[in-house]
Amino acid sequence: MDNEVSFETSGKRESRYSAMREADLKALAISAIREHRRLLAADEAVYEAWTLATADASTSSDVLKSLQDEYLDRQKKSEAQQEELSEIIDALGYVPDVPSENDE
Repeated sequence: MDNEVSFETSGKRESRYSAMREADLKALAISAIREHRRLLAADEAVYEAWTLATADASTSSDVLKSLQDEYLDRQKKSEAQQEELSEIIDALGYVPDVPSENDE
């Protein structure tokens, strides 16, 4: 069992992030937002490849299945990361301003 502690309060589990200092939460939120942006870009690239392959009649069904499986797997991972990001932002209480990496 891991060291994570959770508390039940009125049917809701208290966030594992609620005890963190605001500065630490903000840094974690910024990191999670950047990771989310990277995942979205990578997911988009896989989706585009899958879409292009689907339109190409010469693409084998094995390749199409592989691209589809990869895309669906990425969607599950993105959903889990989004849930964690949401929990971090809920604990922080606001969405920090995070410029795009191109603006830095």
